[in-house]
Amino acid sequence: MQIGPLRFDEPLFLWLLAALAPLYALWVRQAVRRRRAVRQYLATRTVPVRERLGRGGDLWFWLLVLAAATTTAIALARPVTVARVVRTAGADVVLLIDGSASMRVTDVPPDRWRRAIRFVRTFAETLSWREDRVALGLFAHYAAPQLRLTKDPNALFFFLDHLGEAPPFRLEVDTTWDTNLETGLYWGLRLLEKNEELYGPSANGKAFVVLTDGQTWSGNVRDSIESALARGVSTYVIGVGTLGGGQIPEPEWPYGVVPIWAEGDPIYSVLDRSSLQEVALAARGRYFEIDRESDREIALRIIQEVRGRSARGLQEQTVDLYWYFLMAGAVALGLALAVTREQVQRWWQVAGVVAALAALIAVT
Repeated sequence: MQIGPLRFDEPLFLWLLAALAPLYALWVRQAVRRRRAVRQYLATRTVPVRERLGRGGDLWFWLLVLAAATTTAIALARPVTVARVVRTAGADVVLLIDGSASMRVTDVPPDRWRRAIRFVRTFAETLSWREDRVALGLFAHYAAPQLRLTKDPNALFFFLDHLGEAPPFRLEVDTTWDTNLETGLYWGLRLLEKNEELYGPSANGKAFVVLTDGQTWSGNVRDSIESALARGVSTYVIGVGTLGGGQIPEPEWPYGVVPIWAEGDPIYSVLDRSSLQEVALAARGRYFEIDRESDREIALRIIQEVRGRSARGLQEQTVDLYWYFLMAGAVALGLALAVTREQVQRWWQVAGVVAALAALIAVT
């Protein structure tokens, strides 16, 4: 860490130091006079033992009071400095979870959706949450953004707790039976853009993590991938499901009436591995598959790669220093209390404490 020059946010209070300067001069004058008087006293007085007189006497009390007043005046001027620290690598990750009908298939226990949510929990537990930020979005035919980029793990776990059993897209609605990754990626970009509008550009590495089975694609995925790459966002795809697949459960239709769009044989869903691999390759990411590696290993590899693309360098931080000066003043008053002997000086001590408290209230 590199410390920059000292500056004051309230420099007018520094004029108080000018008022204290004559008091320091008076103290020096009194110290010289006392030293001279002690020498004359010892030269004219004859005693059978050698006398030792304190060099400062009660003047030390007043010097400590002046020191406390000086540090308090500096604290009122709000001293600050700029510290340059090496920025640690961070990651901005948008989690995009497929919530279409095929995610209810039970070929991975307990089903694809809940297995995906379990992975997201592990992913969140793997993050440091210092420089890392996470956003959350769901998609089927339409997208449903859930959470903007945040460093608060409690916010993410709140949504996961409420989404843990089933996706919010109902099976009775025909749009649930479609997987529109283009819309999911589009809204992922919107989450990143909104964060930049609110908080400015981030030097963190950026990535989408898509959890899907790849069943029944729609939309022009390549356009969204190119838009993401233009913004420096890579896409990691995690396949959820098996090549053996399973049957998508039928919804309970109201009054037993099946709409025209849902007529026909039950739909059998399998993991579309080849399509997902193509998406990951085109998006300059990687393809992973649930249960082929542990969730922790997948999460670590993704996080490390995304952090590796973050911009590192010196980051400036403003550091308030007035607390240190107030602490120095408190120490000076404490030492003054230790050397004082007279009751009047103790009252001065109380007045100094009151003044220090008033200064503390003024700067906070």
